[in-house]
Amino acid sequence: MNKQIFINLAVSDVDKSMEFYTALGFSNNPQFSDESGKCMVWSESIFVMLLSHDKFSSFATKPIADTKKTLAGLFSVSMENIEAVNTMVEKGLKAGGTEPTEMKDYGFMQQRNKEDFDGHTWEIFYMDITKFPPQQ
Repeated sequence: MNKQIFINLAVSDVDKSMEFYTALGFSNNPQFSDESGKCMVWSESIFVMLLSHDKFSSFATKPIADTKKTLAGLFSVSMENIEAVNTMVEKGLKAGGTEPTEMKDYGFMQQRNKEDFDGHTWEIFYMDITKFPPQQ
């Protein structure tokens, strides 16, 4: 069986969030979607579940974090080149997201951050492993 990851996010407006993630290049899988949750597909093995607070709470054992005020997690997505990083972040900004920090360039990796409407933080990066510093 192919291993898969499902990232579950509590969102304040499921439909608005689905539009945002669609603008970034995710597609919706209606088989696993309803009015309280949308399954957004990034790849064959990576899915983001956008869940209303009520639906998310039915799975949770702790209060939902206010991700506009506190960081609950960083979700990192690799891209094939720096142009793809810039394109994805620009699409996110046009769809109403924010970029909380400036691009970081580590020489072997360039990274930009974007936040969705609920403050969920995504690190979009390109890494060229051939430029990774040799071990000392």
